[in-house]
Amino acid sequence: MTLGEFQEFIKTTFGAKDAKRGLEGTFMWFMEEVGELSAALRGGSAEERLLEFADVLAWLATLANIANISLEEAVRKKYGQGCPECHKIPCSCQPSAKP
Repeated sequence: MTLGEFQEFIKTTFGAKDAKRGLEGTFMWFMEEVGELSAALRGGSAEERLLEFADVLAWLATLANIANISLEEAVRKKYGQGCPECHKIPCSCQPSAKP
């Protein structure tokens, strides 16, 4: 399944409910799932991590659907030429102060 196909699957499966919840309500659910992923990464089992990654991706796709954004287009535009800064694969940028 491609990223676009997954986004369409989420829209077909949950789109009506998601539209009613709106962007702000959906963002809150997304953030809750990110928190659950954080907990799973710190101490969960491999199965818990697997499922939480899926949840975060599903809620991200939901947000993109509500905002009328194609995740495939967004990724292609930002990362289609490699690193967004140096445009190389692999990235040759100097390490930054960001963790």
